[in-house]
Parts: sequence; C-alpha cells; structure tokens
Amino acid sequence: MTNAPTRADLLRAIALDEPSALKGSSHGASLSTLDLERKGFPELRGGNLGVRIAANAAERDAAQALRYRVFFEEMGAVPDEQARRLKRDIDPFDEVADHLLVIDHEIEDGPAGVVGTYRLLRSDAASQLGRYYSQGEYDLSPLLEFPGRLLEVGRSCVDRAYRGRAAMQLLWRGIASYIFLYRVDVLFGCASLPGTNPEALADELTYLYHNHLAPPALRIRALEDRYVDMQRGDPHALNHRRCLAGLPPLIKGYLRLGGYVGDGAVVDHQFNTTDVAILVKSELLADKYYRHYERRLRDALD
Repeated sequence: MTNAPTRADLLRAIALDEPSALKGSSHGASLSTLDLERKGFPELRGGNLGVRIAANAAERDAAQALRYRVFFEEMGAVPDEQARRLKRDIDPFDEVADHLLVIDHEIEDGPAGVVGTYRLLRSDAASQLGRYYSQGEYDLSPLLEFPGRLLEVGRSCVDRAYRGRAAMQLLWRGIASYIFLYRVDVLFGCASLPGTNPEALADELTYLYHNHLAPPALRIRALEDRYVDMQRGDPHALNHRRCLAGLPPLIKGYLRLGGYVGDGAVVDHQFNTTDVAILVKSELLADKYYRHYERRLRDALD
C-alpha cells in the first residue's frame, strides 16, 4: 500500500506541474488549505528549462553578466567605469536581493546555463539598505504606508535566443511561487519602454495613464525633478489595440494580471529607456497561476 502524499508533496506537485503526483491525496484539499513549507524555493521545470533562485555568488554573477549583455551591449545602455571593466551590470541592491534564474539544463545546471533573470527585493531585504531601487525615480510613500509585505521586482531580461513563451512563463510561475512563499501583498517596480523621447511614446503613455492608473492607496508618483507627464494626447482618439501592441511584452504581462501604473514617467538616459511604475496586488498574480493548478488538483482527486 502506498502512502498518501503529504501536503508538502501536493504543493510541490502543483508548483512543478506534476498532477500525477496528486493521486491518492484526500478529498477536499485545495491550494488555499495546503500547508506551505517555507524552507526553500523548489526549482520549477518546463522541458529543459528550469527556474529557481540563484544559490551562490557564481550564479548571481552569471545573472549580472546576462544583464550586461542585454542592457548595455544590446539595448544601448551606457555603462559606468566599473560595468565596462567587469562586463557586469552591478549595483548595491544585488547583494541583498534574491535573483530568479531561468536555466537551460541542456547547457549546464549551474552558472553557464543561466539564460534569464529577474531581481526580487523583499521589504525586509530592502530595509538592510534603507531604500528600494525605485526610490531613485518615484516617491514610494503610499506603498511604504501600505499595511502589507512588499516585493520590488526589476532587472528582468532573457537571452535573445530564449525570448519566447517558455522562458517568460517560467519567470511568471517563479514570481507567483515566490510571492506565495513569502506572503507578499504587493509587487512593484520600474518597467521600461524603449527610448528617451516621451513624445515618441505619447500614445502608449496616454493610454497607460487613462486606462491603468493605480488607485490612490497605491498611486506612487515620479519624483518632481524627474516627473514626465503621461497625459500627452486625447485619450478618446487612441487606438487601444495599437497602443497595447506598442507596449513591451513585460508591461503587457503586468496589465493582463490587473496591474496598475503610477503617476508620471521617468526618462532614464543611462539605460536608454522611459520608465513607468508598475504595481500588482499579489493575489492577482497568484490567482492566475494557482487557479490553474488548483483545478488540476481537484481533477486529480475526483
């Protein structure tokens, strides 16, 4: 007689997309009633790709090297002397953040296999530095007064050869699992549109402001000396489909999850981008991904 899987086994099966492992569990279980072991972050797999947290300095270095290749060599960001010399995108937040990695196991299980990354900075980690990265562009007062746990996300990039659905879906699954693991309430960060000319992005910025502006309780605002008005045209004259098509995939992904934007854009000349603040109440992200796996659990138990 086989032992019924533990609740930890069930959670792992859900995260790893292994519905067969759910057979034999008791009826009535659901994702909301599963006990979560908060002892670590299991790797999630999709074919030869996996997503997990960097386990050591070498894997973090691989993420920084990938960021340099994408941001500076490919997208035209301007490196400072340290970045140019090391061929790495590095800042003080890297030391206290977690680094979500997409790894191609056909290349290697470790640093050489890193093909995607996302930096995750929890509020308790940010307190070690006394600030978030986004505070260089936005006044976070509404968020800092918000009664819940925060997660700042940023420095997202994927190697050019892997910019398809598989890698991005793994990153989203990884973030959903991470916010579930650490009981995050709101995730936020700066998301970038290409170029430093807001007029060239007038339709997209106007669309974002008039259709996805955050409610007052979450509405962070660009710092006064960096504030760029997002209302740059007649919102009634916009072609919404064309505006959405002009947005980067990452921003569209946030919006599909019910995400909001803050008030004001910021031009980042170093990274050759125009940034907007993105905010997502974490249950929206968790619901999208875990509702799918909860259905699988229920089907497996019937």
